[in-house]
Amino acid sequence: MSLPVLFGANVDPLVSPVGRSGDHALLIDELGLDLLTIQDHPYQESFDDTWTLLSFLAARTRNVTLVPTVASLPLRPPAVLAKSAATLDRLSGGRVRLGLGAGAFWEAIEAMGGARREPREAVDALDEAIDVIRAMWSGQRSVRVRGEHYSLAGVRPGPAPGPGMGLWLGSYGPRMLALTGARADGWLPSHAYLGLDALPVAVGRIDDAATAAGRDPSAIRKVYNISGTIQSAADGPFRGPVAQWSETIAELVTTVGMNGFVIWPEHDHAEQIRAFSAEVVPAVRETLGQLD
Repeated sequence: MSLPVLFGANVDPLVSPVGRSGDHALLIDELGLDLLTIQDHPYQESFDDTWTLLSFLAARTRNVTLVPTVASLPLRPPAVLAKSAATLDRLSGGRVRLGLGAGAFWEAIEAMGGARREPREAVDALDEAIDVIRAMWSGQRSVRVRGEHYSLAGVRPGPAPGPGMGLWLGSYGPRMLALTGARADGWLPSHAYLGLDALPVAVGRIDDAATAAGRDPSAIRKVYNISGTIQSAADGPFRGPVAQWSETIAELVTTVGMNGFVIWPEHDHAEQIRAFSAEVVPAVRETLGQLD
């Protein structure tokens, strides 16, 4: 099973200027991009709440799929998060994917009332959260999950999300990558934290874990978050002309196995999103089409 390559753009949940996130979301939707992502840092005073913003933007857009990249598990209880995601998915016509992370910036999380976790504990908690979320989406009459960090004790889950709903993990370490391959529907790494040189090894860990779990590695959505600038002169990875962007992305599809790309413009957000949609995406599609 080979998934189609998806393209999208990130919207920063900035408090100021009011309305900018909505304008960018409408632009992404109008341009026909596949994905709209929003980072989740509830402790960041300059950011609006990501889940509230996702709901607001889902009501304003019509076609684009919305993804938190990624929801902060220590500050968002998984049972409630699962219900929120399923509800928004149903109300938006199946346009939500749940991006989820084990947590980062632990001092800020702890300051907001979340639990500080060591790396191994954070992965264990995420594993249990997946059990909870899957149970809440199961459509069963009653579900129970026993865990050290998260549990369900006979709750009646619902509503069930649409059939396209997926759980996408933001993961980097070996255990997290293995968990992604064994249990997740998608993967959301960022170029800023996982460079081009390290990407093939990470994909290999995911694919190996998927195979070991009896899953098809090519059926896992693998979306690369790219912070960069489309510009005339080349100045490093994802800082260069359209041809450089399209060649790099096409190579990541054909040789690494990535199947989704989201631009995080460093500046001139609207112009960069337009250039990505109008120039980079068609160039990538043309290159891939020539290889079919």
